[in-house]
Amino acid sequence: MYFAHHMKKLIAFFFLFSLSVAFGQNQKIYANTTDTLNIIADNFIGYDQFAFYYYIKDDVLHKTKGKESLQYKNPSLGKITKVDIQNPLKIVVFYENFNVAILLDNQLNEIQKVNFSENTIPITVSAIGIASQNRLWVYNILDQQIGLFDYIKNDYKTISTSFPESLKYYQTDFNTFYWIDNKNNWYSCDIFGKIKTRGKTPDFDVIEIINESQYIYSKNNALFFEDLEKKQKHEIEISKKTFKNFYYKDQILSIFTSEGIINYKITTP
Repeated sequence: MYFAHHMKKLIAFFFLFSLSVAFGQNQKIYANTTDTLNIIADNFIGYDQFAFYYYIKDDVLHKTKGKESLQYKNPSLGKITKVDIQNPLKIVVFYENFNVAILLDNQLNEIQKVNFSENTIPITVSAIGIASQNRLWVYNILDQQIGLFDYIKNDYKTISTSFPESLKYYQTDFNTFYWIDNKNNWYSCDIFGKIKTRGKTPDFDVIEIINESQYIYSKNNALFFEDLEKKQKHEIEISKKTFKNFYYKDQILSIFTSEGIINYKITTP
């Protein structure tokens, strides 16, 4: 009798538990609009820690805040492939077609030009980002490896084992190179070349990695926050239904649309 009663209690507990897990999947994160910026841009890059925001229009990089506005253009190098603004005193502008990275200071003056084709070890770069200690993250498609390029010493060092290029998406910070392959497997590589499997992401149109277990992604103009460690997924409720891409930093979600940028304050679980 005691056992049956105990089992009933257990079953009731598991029923409630599974309900709460299912409920946890569907809890929405509500976003409150803080401000909007009317800009016409091809690509919105994001904000730096001094509240300047960056965007690209006709392959010109713009940096603006209030009435302050700066521009950088280098038409001879064609299309801007990537801009890294993590260190606003060393902005990286990458021109993949020419295999060239330009480093800019906070006034968007050119500090240095790195032509990877002129390197003693041949490097063809398909992914780039700023790393710690005067180095750049580089994915070299010639040997399919991640390396670190010291732009002061002009010294290149391969750090990872080889893996076939199927970088559906990549993102870097000073100490980590993250990428997601075509099968939606998510990996990370640290500055010592240690590769870890992070898990599998859902199919996405746009994604942004927040940390080692969390990301925000959009699919068919719906936005989601997911935590792989906690096994939680929440839809983010925003007023704008169509958008080009988004940028997330410090609880501010910036939605980039054809009219400009809408900033929302969100609280992630």
